[in-house]
Amino acid sequence: MIKFEHLMSRLARGLRAAGFLAAFAGASAFAQPVTLNVVDVAGNLALTQEALESFAAKNPTLVSRITFTKAPSPELPGKIRAMQAAGRTDIDLVLTGTDALAAGIALNLWEPLLPAHAAKFPNLVDNYLPAARKMQDLSSGQGVMVTYTPAGPLLEYNPDKVKTPPKTPAELLSWCKANPNKLIYARPANSGPGRTFLMGLPYMLGDKNPKDPIAGWDKTWAYLKELNSCIEYYPTGTGAVFKELGEGSRDMTVTMTGWDINPRALGVVPKQFKVAAFSSFTWVDDAHFMVMPKGLPAARQAVVLQLMAYLLQPAQQALTYDAGYFYPGPAVKDVPLSAAPQKSQDVIKEFGRAEYADWIAKNPHAQPLEDKALVAAFKKWDQEIGSGKAK
Repeated sequence: MIKFEHLMSRLARGLRAAGFLAAFAGASAFAQPVTLNVVDVAGNLALTQEALESFAAKNPTLVSRITFTKAPSPELPGKIRAMQAAGRTDIDLVLTGTDALAAGIALNLWEPLLPAHAAKFPNLVDNYLPAARKMQDLSSGQGVMVTYTPAGPLLEYNPDKVKTPPKTPAELLSWCKANPNKLIYARPANSGPGRTFLMGLPYMLGDKNPKDPIAGWDKTWAYLKELNSCIEYYPTGTGAVFKELGEGSRDMTVTMTGWDINPRALGVVPKQFKVAAFSSFTWVDDAHFMVMPKGLPAARQAVVLQLMAYLLQPAQQALTYDAGYFYPGPAVKDVPLSAAPQKSQDVIKEFGRAEYADWIAKNPHAQPLEDKALVAAFKKWDQEIGSGKAK
């Protein structure tokens, strides 16, 4: 018969072993590679997907795979809010412009990244391009800027149909009325060129406060209502605008640097189409941000933070020149075009505009509206301009 003391000793050893195994199993589970779900509501994957995939390839112990989904910007905040209310967050990383960034800040959807995780992003602000640094402020610490462009507003047109492009908003309005349904732009809440035009008008029209769309944009809203009279409808996304421009059903649209270069490089818009700058305008800079929804398990959150930091490395930033989609692309300094892949260099050489450098240097730059003001501007545009004419 086994003595009682010996039995208890064996039982204790067994419990300790079981505890060790349980702890080991828990540690192993925590250390298992994770699947990351990335949602793009800004077209940013054109710039960063190659870098995202390289992170997964280089870190198989962290990431088993990455799934990519594209979605309309206005739909995402509600979807994430519903997930969080249900106690589950299936989206790990969102790539967004200022639109969904602002909407998510207003709804408290995003995980605070700075200063909580500042150690993951050493010298973050100092590493950004000087012109881009102020864009990071728009994130209120809840996002990290990954790509940058001086954006617009600019005009793109078919030179066979438009012999003398407008130089002022008044000339654009006159042209539009003389050529009804030949000007098109997309709903600003889901279009970079659309919202850049919306935010650039107060500077050109001399509104009393370009940063206050409700109390300071009297001239802008009056102008947009008049312009509305000669616009047939507003597509819900920018891609549809350039498809119609390229096919010839429209003769002119508002644009920004990347949306000029990239559709011509892809053949959506004829190479010979032209871009015009307003005679006196302020660049409304644009950027894409990385944000992380609240509610992620610690293991996934840790990997997402590493992934974000990886995308800011110069070698990954050089990939964001891409095919000129968000020209120039890199948000961090010391990433010249010569560091980009040869195919990117070739595209910019063939489809870029020599005049861009001069326009960027000579015209003032402003940041987009902050989150609450931007959401308010979108709402007012939807209600008073686009209502009944979205398609």
